[in-house]
Amino acid sequence: MKVKVLCRNPDDYVRETTRDIQRVPRNYDPTLHPFEVPREYTRAMNATKLERVFAKPFVAALDGHRDAVNCMAKHPTSLSTLLSGSCDGEVKVWNLPTKKCVRTLQAHEGFVRGMCARFCGTSFFTVGDDKTIKQWKMEAPGYGEEEEPLNMILGKTVYTGIDHHQKEGVFATCGQQVDIWDEQRSSPIRSFTWGVDSVSCVRFNPVETELLASCASDRSIILYDMREATPLQKVIMNMRSNTLCWNPMEAYIFTCANEDYHLYTYDMRQLSMPIVMHSDHVSAVLDVDYSPTGKEFVSASFDKTIRIFPEKKSHSREVYHTKRMQHVICVKWSLDNKYIMTGSDEMNIRLWKANASEKLGLLTTREKQAQNYSQKLKQKFQHHPQIRRITRHRHLPREIYSQRKELHVMKEARRRKELNVRKHSKPGSIPYVSEKKKHVVAVVD
Repeated sequence: MKVKVLCRNPDDYVRETTRDIQRVPRNYDPTLHPFEVPREYTRAMNATKLERVFAKPFVAALDGHRDAVNCMAKHPTSLSTLLSGSCDGEVKVWNLPTKKCVRTLQAHEGFVRGMCARFCGTSFFTVGDDKTIKQWKMEAPGYGEEEEPLNMILGKTVYTGIDHHQKEGVFATCGQQVDIWDEQRSSPIRSFTWGVDSVSCVRFNPVETELLASCASDRSIILYDMREATPLQKVIMNMRSNTLCWNPMEAYIFTCANEDYHLYTYDMRQLSMPIVMHSDHVSAVLDVDYSPTGKEFVSASFDKTIRIFPEKKSHSREVYHTKRMQHVICVKWSLDNKYIMTGSDEMNIRLWKANASEKLGLLTTREKQAQNYSQKLKQKFQHHPQIRRITRHRHLPREIYSQRKELHVMKEARRRKELNVRKHSKPGSIPYVSEKKKHVVAVVD
């Protein structure tokens, strides 16, 4: 004979301490929960709305420069250190947690055109309008010591940019040509030229460390290999690129910031057409920097905003602006993937959160679990019209909003004209050209 008996084990439902969450037995059979999806949709909607409510990205402003901030550099080993150079030749070293300048030095006469830190973080390099390359100690001089550079190289022309090798004591400068320098020598070990007046930016590849790329004044992007005697390849675009940045996770991907209000992500193995054309800015894009994960990048523009783009998407997921921020000249993404630093025309460096609604500080286990659950819900219902509308909505300044409308009208007019010309021409005489290909003039090997 079988007798059914209820057996209750107190370990299954009694809390160990009063701070524990009450244990509730739950049957996960979907037939017993017919309203699960509507409930989850409501929770996803609330989580999306709360994300916009708590979106307060601005963290701090670092004030102290007496002229526009022209360039910045990240410390390779210290998250709390930031270097900045201004248009009056002054270089400042900042402590980000205390939001204070810990060191100021008069590095150059005229603009500080470029900065980079050595891969080990013991020193940093600056170039300026006074045709010099200077190497400085990262540590401040001791009591009674004078602020003097470790090394100084006097060049023949103005240098417009500098970048350091990721593993060796080698750095590259650009100006009238691209020069490769050894730290122990006062003359370049190799120089690259390819029929251009000036080169505005040079960047080492962080993965394939022998490769470099530069942006030149003839609207070209040039690729180099330090082991070769001549440049590898160049792509000529419709308008000039101001700067570029390599993806730190994918060796062959780089993104360039262009004067035509767009950013272009290229695969260096196939330069005839960009992979993605990123468009949201309404003025020239001046700087770009990748996140350490390589999944996103941030761009700074002359239209007084910064935008965060997913690497494979053509439109930005976030736009940051303030009433006082003027033309944003330089931007950096911190190495812990949490913050963004911007330097702008009105002498301020601003610190922003990379995720606008993220809570700063320590989180309890329950907070982390709630955040993860909300993220999954938003991901699950991201294509529902109401949730998508709330997620995408951003407030823009009136000038940018009206300029975007104007650019849209211009784009539609060009498209309409092309359709009319094709309609009234001989069939096949006017080929279809994709929007990405229209911006590339030629690829030269």
